[in-house]
Amino acid sequence: MSEEGEPTVPVVCEACETETAVTLSEVAETVTSHNDRLHDGAEEAGVDPALADQLADVVAEDMGLLEE
Repeated sequence: MSEEGEPTVPVVCEACETETAVTLSEVAETVTSHNDRLHDGAEEAGVDPALADQLADVVAEDMGLLEE
């Protein structure tokens, strides 16, 4: 978590071979800014794919989409 207690999210850019932690409230702006400045707007940077997959699973389970 950040110093203010806000959770952070890992953001990765395989094209730049970089990874950073960004506060949750700044993820969208940070990713968009990075992609605009360094990749002509192409979606290269984003939330760590492993975390995104875990989050999708939790949401799907919570919504009952994984029930048989």
